[in-house]
Amino acid sequence: MNTLIWVLVGLLAYSLVALLLRQYGLLPSSVRLQGPLATIHTKRGRDFIDWVATPKRFWRAWTNFGLGITLVIMVGMFLFLFVQGIFILLNPPAPSVANQPQNFLVIPGVNDFLPLSVAPEIVFGLLVGLVVHEGGHGILCRVEDIEIESMGLVLFTLLPLGAFVEPDEESQRNADRGGKSRMFAAGVTNNFAVTIVAFALLFGPVIASISVAPGMAISGAYDGSPAATADISQGDRITAVAGMPVNNETTLDAALYSTSDQRVEVELNGGESAADREKRTVSVERSLIVAGTVAGNPAGLSVGDDDSAASQNDDPIRVTQVNGTAVHTQRGFSEAVGDGRFATITTSRGTVTIPVGAYLTRVSADGPLGSTGAPTDGGAIVTAIGDERVTSSASLSRVMGDTQPGETVPVELYHDGAFKTYDVTLGENPRDNGGFLGVNLFPGTSGLLLTDFGVQSYPAGTYVSLLGGDGGPDALGLSGAVADSPLSAVYVALILPLASLVLGIPNFPGFTDSVANFYAVSGPFGFLGSGVFLLANVCFWMAWINLQLGLFNCIPGYPLDGGRILRTSVEAVVSRLPVSEPYTVVRTITTGIGVTMLLSLLLLVFGPTVLN
Repeated sequence: MNTLIWVLVGLLAYSLVALLLRQYGLLPSSVRLQGPLATIHTKRGRDFIDWVATPKRFWRAWTNFGLGITLVIMVGMFLFLFVQGIFILLNPPAPSVANQPQNFLVIPGVNDFLPLSVAPEIVFGLLVGLVVHEGGHGILCRVEDIEIESMGLVLFTLLPLGAFVEPDEESQRNADRGGKSRMFAAGVTNNFAVTIVAFALLFGPVIASISVAPGMAISGAYDGSPAATADISQGDRITAVAGMPVNNETTLDAALYSTSDQRVEVELNGGESAADREKRTVSVERSLIVAGTVAGNPAGLSVGDDDSAASQNDDPIRVTQVNGTAVHTQRGFSEAVGDGRFATITTSRGTVTIPVGAYLTRVSADGPLGSTGAPTDGGAIVTAIGDERVTSSASLSRVMGDTQPGETVPVELYHDGAFKTYDVTLGENPRDNGGFLGVNLFPGTSGLLLTDFGVQSYPAGTYVSLLGGDGGPDALGLSGAVADSPLSAVYVALILPLASLVLGIPNFPGFTDSVANFYAVSGPFGFLGSGVFLLANVCFWMAWINLQLGLFNCIPGYPLDGGRILRTSVEAVVSRLPVSEPYTVVRTITTGIGVTMLLSLLLLVFGPTVLN
């Protein structure tokens, strides 16, 4: 039974219990129930709101500014949802993790992109967002002389879903349209203000206090791999192998390749501030396994996604011989292959002869290699560059590291059963300024992810760089863009929890305890120690949640703030037109737009599942 079914069963049970409590009069008068929704009403706090609303000129100026921003975003949200709805209706996307209904709920652990490990920070950010949103409505009610009937919280079962300020209906009707519009825009304005403040802290002194610890961060080890057998697991950090320092995946591969010894000594969690971290050395007995495969690889092997009985075997695929020579390491594999373009490999699933090289999953049509007429449909294998034999993606990277932009090199490809050489004028690699082919590689050899070690790296530096910090030379980041444009902060806030879909890296979980070993603390907030990680999590999720609340409430549909502002705006326009029944015109326009938004939201949430 999937998570969504469990959620629905829980909601039904809660609703039945709540109905019984209400029927027997066991609920206080301040609590009102409607299905899984509960509202808690109170009259307390109105004097405090009156006091906060005292500088009326300031609050009017603030919300006039916010109203202008809200109107612009309302138009943008209408166009976005309308276009998305039409697109889904005409071309329904296939159901995926991204468009599952539960992933539209802001519930950690239920939403696949909101980890349970940072639930306290997410709930805190949500509470802050609700308080400032409804507090803004309450303050502007008093600024515009609208009486407050009650205030309170909206709960979805036991989870805070929203807060509310309930204006007196007669007092609200008597207020002018401008005052009501400012009151409706106040909540959204405050949410965006909290987003800006939280981002200013995060992208400024907070991220400046977090750096990447030395070594290669480990997100996990492949089942049955030599590293897993040696108890190397998530949260460990490799700092040296066989006496050679390790800083990233490239230096780890180089250290492993530098020795032919089957047993290597691996130093974990060393480096700066070692006194605060566990430092240990483990021995790893290397053996060559197939940790992953690409569909259609020349060996015909499959790991992970295939439903065949062989691929479901718990034991990893082990490579034992190459061309009749016993092998235990990737270096031994390359030496056994030699200069030959083909090799006969013996695995725990049989023996097969394959072309040996770096497997290309994609060749950019307008890139340096693609522009020479090389095949761009994927599946080609690079077997040599110039006089250098290429046996894997790692060896291709090593060879390319010695090239320069503008240099012309012969690239030998195997494709559709034939070899062909292309003279390629290299571009510039944006990451290290070296030579660039314009291709995507499958890690390993000939579509097989071969490893004699078996760990997966964690992109600690990339996350720091995406948040505007110094993630080191190997990080994929937007730090320059973040510094140059505030809109980049919005971009980062939207993509990091969805990084697996957008950037091809794991979704950002925050600076949780499980990854704290990958980071070091210094700079402006260094005195907080590990408390900097909590502060970073609070800032990030508070900004993310408040941004979502603000954008959602800008949708021009009742009962959202955007729908209420739409009504006052349409009333203002229609009142100036020579129409005999202005109320009917206003209702027709607002209802039409509201229904369009509702249908668009339903298509966005349920369309991929229902229409396929």
